[in-house]
Amino acid sequence: MANIITLSRIFLAFIAMGLLFLGNQYALVSLILTIFVMWFDGLDGYVARKFNESSKLGAVLDIMGDRIVENLYWIVFASLGWISVLVPIIVLTRGIITDSLRSLALEKGFTPFGEKTMMQGKIAKFIVASNFSRFTYAVCKAAAFVLLIAGHLSFNSNHTVYIIGLICTYIAVIFCVLRGLPVIFESKRFLKD
Repeated sequence: MANIITLSRIFLAFIAMGLLFLGNQYALVSLILTIFVMWFDGLDGYVARKFNESSKLGAVLDIMGDRIVENLYWIVFASLGWISVLVPIIVLTRGIITDSLRSLALEKGFTPFGEKTMMQGKIAKFIVASNFSRFTYAVCKAAAFVLLIAGHLSFNSNHTVYIIGLICTYIAVIFCVLRGLPVIFESKRFLKD
C-alpha cells in the first residue's frame, strides 16, 4: 500500500506541474494537487510503519519519488521563470551525488534512514537521518512548492505570498546542500575495495 501511495504521488505531481503550462487559470487545481502530493509524502512512510511494510524497496521508491517530485517542481518553476535555474541545477547535482553514494551503501546492506542507516556519526545522523531534519526539509520544500503556485493564482495580485515562497525555496536549497554533505563525507568507507 505504501508503495502505491508513493507511485500515486509521482503521477499527481506530473499532472499538477503539467497544468501550470496551460495557464494561471489552472494554478488553483495545480495547488490542490500539490497539497495532496505533499501530504502523500508523509502518508507513504506512515502507512509503511503502521502496517509493517518497511522494506529496502520501499526506501528506494521513497527516495526515488522524492527526487522525481522535487526535481519536477524545481525544473518546471525554473522553466516558467518563477525561480532561478540555479535551484534545479544545485538540487539535481546534489541528488545525483548522494543517490550514487547511497547505492553503494545499499549494496553493502545499509539504508539512507532507519535502523541500518549508512550515517555513523551523531552529527551526520542528526543532519541527514533524524526525523527532525527530514521533517524540516520536507516542510521547507512543501511550503516553497505551495507558496510559489499560490503566488501565481489568477486572483492573487499580492506578491507577498510569492516572495515568501522564494524565501522558502532558498532555505530548502540550503537545507538540501547541508543534508548532502554528510552523505559525501561518510561514504568514503564504501569506496574502499
